[in-house]
Amino acid sequence: MAKIKRVLISLSDKTGAVDFAKGLSEFGVQFLSTGGTATILREAGLQVMDVSEYTGFPEMLDGRVKTLHPKVHGGLLGLRGKPEHVETMKKFGIEPIDMVVVNLYPFKETIAKPDCTFEDAIENIDIGGPTMLRSASKNFQSVTVVIDPDDYNRVLDEMKKSGGEVSYKTNMELAYKVFKTTSGYDKMISDYLEKRI
Repeated sequence: MAKIKRVLISLSDKTGAVDFAKGLSEFGVQFLSTGGTATILREAGLQVMDVSEYTGFPEMLDGRVKTLHPKVHGGLLGLRGKPEHVETMKKFGIEPIDMVVVNLYPFKETIAKPDCTFEDAIENIDIGGPTMLRSASKNFQSVTVVIDPDDYNRVLDEMKKSGGEVSYKTNMELAYKVFKTTSGYDKMISDYLEKRI
């Protein structure tokens, strides 16, 4: 079982995010977040640490670089049961991140707009989101990854029944959903680019 203590939440589609975060807050979790997601969580009365404060690096390059940092990906990929990983994480001030709640830039919706330019399409290719989702999913034994708002209640219900933990089975199913979603997302982008070659 994966005990949830630290949650990184960064969403394009914020449907149900506040209610989910409020449910998570009942377990005393720490929230890391970015941009608009951090704003709506704070407005809802939740305490949030900006990812930039956690990493010590500001968001940069027009927001293209926010979460691409060893303190984020080390926190997701570090193996909790491997002493060498634990030691390295401590050495570099990397805290474990136990849950990632991320969905992707709306590439499909962007390219469907009649006035969408090629530049608009390119800017709506998500890089940090899929990277975090894949890191978290690779380490699903220890990290819960939520890409779909339809899974919010399922995760909260399981945590309530287990005192704040999420099962291996659920984490594996959620990781599968991530890889299925990101592979479809990449195909959509490659199909779009293929038509313009």
